[in-house]
Amino acid sequence: MAVPHATTIRNHWYWRPGWGIGSRFYTWHITFDGQPEVEHLADRYRSLLSQQPSLDVIPNQWLHLTMQGIGFVQDVATDDADAIVAAARARCAQLTPFNLTIGAPHVDPESIQIAVDPIEPVRQLRNAIRAAIADVWGHDRVPEPAEPYNPHLSLAYTNTDGPAAPLVEVLSSASDLSANAEIDSCQLIVLNRDQGMYVWEPYATVMLGS
Repeated sequence: MAVPHATTIRNHWYWRPGWGIGSRFYTWHITFDGQPEVEHLADRYRSLLSQQPSLDVIPNQWLHLTMQGIGFVQDVATDDADAIVAAARARCAQLTPFNLTIGAPHVDPESIQIAVDPIEPVRQLRNAIRAAIADVWGHDRVPEPAEPYNPHLSLAYTNTDGPAAPLVEVLSSASDLSANAEIDSCQLIVLNRDQGMYVWEPYATVMLGS
């Protein structure tokens, strides 16, 4: 089912609580290195979206599917981060790698997003990550609400406030594109946004089914 477009956009890059230049954040993402179909799809849309001054288009190396945050690096003991990784490895070993279909994008208030299908394996993976955090910290200390959670791939972030109609029109002119991705891992990364884009350093990779 098609996801409806937003009617207005707002600047994604306001400073959320705790964030600033130099902030570093532990979070789990699915990343898309070595996924040529996803990169080809992003390249095709990038040729359209890069002409829109209201958008900051995401380079291929920073394409991601947001999963679950842990906390700012200064607030999380390294031993705790390592224990969460170990617990996640044990839990994710019980999961089966899966395929995702990435299809038509829509205008979200703060980004251009593509819903993924099916969502249930992504939810199962996120639940395993959340359970791993609970293994270390207890259920009451798992950050971020379990819901709402809408798995998606982002193509660009909005950098201004205004109507969404120009972006909706651009997307409507694009050919129908889709990509398949094989998901066999999840990454704990150290995220920053110092330069007006989410970039990261890898911390650990957890494999599914092994």
